[in-house]
Amino acid sequence: MAAMDLHSEDEMEVDENGEIPESKKKVYIPGVSRSIREDEEWDFDPEAYRLFHTFETTKPCLSFDVIIDESGNDRTEYPLSCCLVAGSQSEEKRKNELYVMKLSNLYGMEKEKEAKSDDETDEESSSDEEEEEGKQANSKKKEKLPILHSATIEHSGNVNRIRAARLGVSSVAAVWNDIGKVQLWNLTEGVRVVDQMEGESMNQKLVKQVPIYSFDHRSEGYGLSWSPLTTGMLASGDQKHKIYIHNMGEGGTWKTNGTALTGHSDSVEDIQWSYSEDNLLMSCSVDRSLRLWDVRATPKDACVCVVENAHEADINVISWNPSDPYVVSGGDDGVLKVWTMRSLQQKMPVATFKHHKAPITSVEWCPSESATFLASGEDDQATIWDLALETESGETVADVPPQLLFVHMGQKEIKEVHWHRQLSGLALTTSLTGFNVFRTISV
Repeated sequence: MAAMDLHSEDEMEVDENGEIPESKKKVYIPGVSRSIREDEEWDFDPEAYRLFHTFETTKPCLSFDVIIDESGNDRTEYPLSCCLVAGSQSEEKRKNELYVMKLSNLYGMEKEKEAKSDDETDEESSSDEEEEEGKQANSKKKEKLPILHSATIEHSGNVNRIRAARLGVSSVAAVWNDIGKVQLWNLTEGVRVVDQMEGESMNQKLVKQVPIYSFDHRSEGYGLSWSPLTTGMLASGDQKHKIYIHNMGEGGTWKTNGTALTGHSDSVEDIQWSYSEDNLLMSCSVDRSLRLWDVRATPKDACVCVVENAHEADINVISWNPSDPYVVSGGDDGVLKVWTMRSLQQKMPVATFKHHKAPITSVEWCPSESATFLASGEDDQATIWDLALETESGETVADVPPQLLFVHMGQKEIKEVHWHRQLSGLALTTSLTGFNVFRTISV
């Protein structure tokens, strides 16, 4: 597990190079170390990251997703690039935006240069040579700065949740907004625009677009999920306890089932399709229950399994493992629980983790490591967990679960986390203070 370095104003003595001595730095371990004082500052530990970048959008985005690109899978050679879509939240609801973004020139962390050997003295290099070396170093540093190209689409209403999908040759985003509608937006033009941008970071506003499909729930909502097995099948759930299934037909037409799936007694907070059975759908709710649905059945018979009181508080998020039959859930109780199909029937999770000190806001299984998932909470932490880790004698930290692999901090109010499905181990988070993109030494 890695944590941020912490130092306070009374420890700010610096050495001859203007840096804080290692002896003055302290490692903060959430849940174990004392509370942080106002006069203390964060400084992340570069030894814990292979890659780390930050960026911001004009308006805060509390939901985003990865757009699958055509550059191939399992890309490891630097510099990396990736494409994202995000939706904003603004005080003026009618002045929101969808951002199609391309991050490029993403380099890994550079190792500290070795100090000059004792026989290399200052006299051996002239001031002119030093100046030239400095210019070259600054030029190389500038060449390795990340670049953000973005295209903006006008959107009416705050974006509660956004999920991207590839439908044939088109990139499409499903958007839940706070005016009660689920809308589908074609992102293909936005992707084309950012792909053609060159040079320094820039933003371009697109010609005003309209959604290709819109469904009025007549209630706000958050649950939103594309089927990974059936192209063009989307599920959405609202605060009126209803779940609707939307399907793409011939010629790009869309249809929504006339009768909703009902059973929850409170707001449907999240929805996830199975990666192994194209008919299975799972939902979680403020009513503290998990429900498994078989969409082949009639709506009144579709619920095939219910786990009441699966958490001690509202269940906010769930994630279905792409490789193994596991589901992880996170709730307002700050607890993460792992379930199998068998344990759902038995009403008992196979694992329970309590580390976060506030409600869980997002969770997602790693697509390249089947035992690993990423979570975030309102305690300003993003955590990486590895179910394959077991307690080993002499290597545990008090009150820290042995499966807690990594803690990432430094953002305020982290709302959503994702792994990049084409860049192994690359994690992305969004918060009120912007986005983080990182790759740790652990995954």
